Amino acid sequence: MGIETTMRALGDLTRLRIMRLIATMELAVGELAHALGQSQPRVSRHVAILCDAGLAERRREGSWVFLRQSTHGGEQTARAVARLLATAEDEDAEFARVCAEDRRHLAAIRDSRERSAAEYFARHAGEWDRLRALLAPADKVEQALIDSLDNEVLGDVLDIGTGTGRIAELLEPGARKVTALDKSPEMLRLARARLQGLPSGRVELVQGDFAALPFPPATFDTVVFHQVLHYATEPEYVLAEAARICRAGGRIAIVDLATHEREEMRRTHAHARLGFGDEQMKSMLTRLGFETDTTETIEGGELAVKVWTARRLDPQVPRIDTRSESARPSRKAAAR
Repeated sequence: MGIETTMRALGDLTRLRIMRLIATMELAVGELAHALGQSQPRVSRHVAILCDAGLAERRREGSWVFLRQSTHGGEQTARAVARLLATAEDEDAEFARVCAEDRRHLAAIRDSRERSAAEYFARHAGEWDRLRALLAPADKVEQALIDSLDNEVLGDVLDIGTGTGRIAELLEPGARKVTALDKSPEMLRLARARLQGLPSGRVELVQGDFAALPFPPATFDTVVFHQVLHYATEPEYVLAEAARICRAGGRIAIVDLATHEREEMRRTHAHARLGFGDEQMKSMLTRLGFETDTTETIEGGELAVKVWTARRLDPQVPRIDTRSESARPSRKAAAR
């Protein structure tokens, strides 16, 4: 975009306020309308102008539309505008007053997100407690995952099936950036509530299917599946997608159940696979151009949990010619 288009887009106080707000966190258009005290149609018109100028970008998540500071094309300009507005707030008392009021409303939005998350957990507490009781303690599993990636530069991380955002939160300090993907808009709202305190731009939330990842090839340095692969009816096709978007030399880490015989998990928790064996996992990863690295078993529950890691060697993903109907992108929400 030309500088004239950029300057025209900034020639309105409401749009300056929007840019100030989205420099802090990604916001739904409805949340922006609440923070600004304006109607949603009016705010949508301002949003369209900022997006057309390349200063902001929209992202649809179910029926919601979220706005964030531009991360493509106009990213450098958007960051320069954010620095300019921060300086303006220091020097212009009236603009500072308006921004302070907007941030007060923003704090209310944060609180609302956290209340919604707490209500969701309360509704599903019994179900999740029963599942957790079968597994090794979560802190032991998380530490095993962190240890498996220790002494490595994480780079650009993809957390597939982010659920509540816990793994994205754990990996963020060591990553260049974390992209947290889940199919369920409700789970992404939970993740957003958990991650909203992180600096803007550190974690990006994306709605998508793990069997049809919405990213170009060789996008990520580290790919993580945390208790998600057992939802795949054809896990090798899901791993093929992970191989496609993993850079040569990058790593994959898979946390999942060891092979078990608890058939009720299919019915009560929609598990398509009853865990995975070491040879099965190694065979799948090897066929897809990975060299297996480490394997760890975490005991402490009725069902053992495994952590497998592997490194991407061959940038060309082997083609899987026959794809059964059951292997098509899953309609089941990604795992929590």
